Amino acid sequence: MKQTFKLLVVALFAGAFTLLGYKYFIETKGSTMAFNQERPVIIPTSNSNLSTTNVNLDFTEAADKTVHAVVHVKNTTNSKTSNNDKYSFFGGTEQKKRVGSGSGVIISADGYIVTNNHVIENSSQLEVTLNNNKTYTAELIGTDPNTDIALIKINANEDLAYVPFGDSDNLKIGEWVLAVGNPFNLTSTVTAGIVSAKARDLNEFDGNPQSFIQTDAAVNRGNSGGALVNTKGELIGINTAITSETGSYVGYSFAVPSNNARKIIEDIIEYGNVQRGILGIAGGNLNTRIADELGIDESEGVYVNTVEKDSGADISGIKKGDIIKGIDGKKISKFSDLVGYLGSKQPNDIVDVKVLRDGNEKIVPVTLIKLETYKLDYLGLEIKNTNYKELEKYGVKYGVKVSRALNKNLKEYGLEGTIIIRLNDKKIKNIEDAKYIMDKRNNGSPIKMTFATEQGEINSFIFR
Repeated sequence: MKQTFKLLVVALFAGAFTLLGYKYFIETKGSTMAFNQERPVIIPTSNSNLSTTNVNLDFTEAADKTVHAVVHVKNTTNSKTSNNDKYSFFGGTEQKKRVGSGSGVIISADGYIVTNNHVIENSSQLEVTLNNNKTYTAELIGTDPNTDIALIKINANEDLAYVPFGDSDNLKIGEWVLAVGNPFNLTSTVTAGIVSAKARDLNEFDGNPQSFIQTDAAVNRGNSGGALVNTKGELIGINTAITSETGSYVGYSFAVPSNNARKIIEDIIEYGNVQRGILGIAGGNLNTRIADELGIDESEGVYVNTVEKDSGADISGIKKGDIIKGIDGKKISKFSDLVGYLGSKQPNDIVDVKVLRDGNEKIVPVTLIKLETYKLDYLGLEIKNTNYKELEKYGVKYGVKVSRALNKNLKEYGLEGTIIIRLNDKKIKNIEDAKYIMDKRNNGSPIKMTFATEQGEINSFIFR
């Protein structure tokens, strides 16, 4: 019996010892090894904590905020025609209606709408249709052909959905954006893409530098004047143009930055026209070839070729040969960067210009001056107001100065620098007089321009 009891105790003790050994040497050691095990890092990873919403973008909220604030704009124009034999025989004309269309963006609850100038140009009647199919007659508030922006307004009996402005300066290349418009007369249509480039200039060689946001969001006919929004549903551009041999989308679309559009709209509402602030310099882009010709090492920036006397740049000490490398802390690589930034500024604003001179960088505070010019598009000339000393020099009592010819054919006639004193035999004392005469003339009718040269000669041209 004793022997059996001893064997039972030994067996129990051995079992307990075996169980404790298993727990300690197998389970504990195994879990410790698993905890300390490390996987080798082969692919570099970012330290930033990306949320699921950043990785899997959802555009539904931005689209929902925008589609109800993007409208269809119908433009009816009256054009004169003499195709009818009866009218031709008696020398009369017949009114013929033409209808065009585009898009617009409601920017306030009380019905202000921004669109493109080319959408509403020469309109005799404007009609706006909302996304809910309600239609209103629109009033033209003002336009800026230079940037192709126009402001119209409708009066509704209710607060309207609108798109808030975002800061287009904060856009980054590669950022997702949505284009919302009415292509092919469809109701609000949403397409998505990314920001392909900023400060893109489509008119590099015609003397009218621009600064567009370039995207690959699908934009077609009818999208003009529509909204370009970020993923928050904020307005960061007005879709304006595409580059295409067929007239349809091929992967490149362009929008006026919202900061520029907003400034133009505010000017139109407050002043009735656009108040442009400029540095008072003329220059151009740099590249390796131009740098070699100028004997400098820089291939980025804006080379200052001339400085307008008594301008903000002149007063602040900017000189010919300086290279503008930045403004208000923003990098300036090309002239369109400078144009785009200044397009959101007002006359008398002060900007800090970073210039490179003789290998040294310095910050120059510059007070922007007001640009007082007007484009006589039909004549292909840009004019600006004159002062008493200029008029005295030319031997005339009034007139506006031709600041530049807008096409190559006119440059050879030597019109730049002349003083226009009459249009169609009516006195021109300032650019407002010239604008009034051009706005009131019959479309297609000839224009007689009388001008004075620096030598005191009075000549006339007739533009047909």
